[in-house]
Amino acid sequence: MTVGVDLEVPRRALAVGAHADDIEFGCGATLAKWADAGAHITMCVCTDGSKGTWDPGADLPQLVARREDEQRDAAAILGAGAVEFLRSVDGELESDGPARAMLCRVIRRTRPEVVLGHDPWRPYRIHPDHHHAGLLVTSAIVAARDPHFFPEQGDAPHRPTTLLYFEPGRVDHVEDVQGFVDRKIDALLAHRSQWRSTMAIDASPEAERAAFAERLRAEARTEGLRAGVRAAESFARVDDL
Repeated sequence: MTVGVDLEVPRRALAVGAHADDIEFGCGATLAKWADAGAHITMCVCTDGSKGTWDPGADLPQLVARREDEQRDAAAILGAGAVEFLRSVDGELESDGPARAMLCRVIRRTRPEVVLGHDPWRPYRIHPDHHHAGLLVTSAIVAARDPHFFPEQGDAPHRPTTLLYFEPGRVDHVEDVQGFVDRKIDALLAHRSQWRSTMAIDASPEAERAAFAERLRAEARTEGLRAGVRAAESFARVDDL
């Protein structure tokens, strides 16, 4: 399969993730590259992150507030201009009518040329929120482009040009992110509440942070081999929207 390299930098892009930190894992370096080139980046997080801890005694409202603050900090590191929170309950996201209406409104108001989101058809994906977030992106794009979906919202229809699925089941597009991987790492490390559960940073924080960073650099180098670039993030690209 031929693998394409680099879209023209969009004027506006919308990245949608199931949880705080998912966008950074999936396309953080790409967003940083585009932001530096002048794109307006919006990040949209679907769930409230209330199950994102291994501590059974955690104060969950406090965790939700903390995760939103961490997401805003991460967005600032990447250069994103706005963050939207849909606040569905963590672990209970559905790609149903109400959720589709909320994301449709975000698309129509932000009017992105490029949308990025989870690949819902990735084989053996076990987290239901990731699966439903990918389906939600797909169905919300259809709703946003067609005027008879949710006309009560009062926003003009909008059809994005390109959809990029991150964490793809198949890869046919990469973004060259040489020079931007460390921004991705810094943005992920802003999610301190997730260090232990998601990033294996706990017992020896300095050494484990270094190991986490090197793992992400190695992943970017490996993805770059697909297209002969030094570092990349990989996507499945859809232009027929």
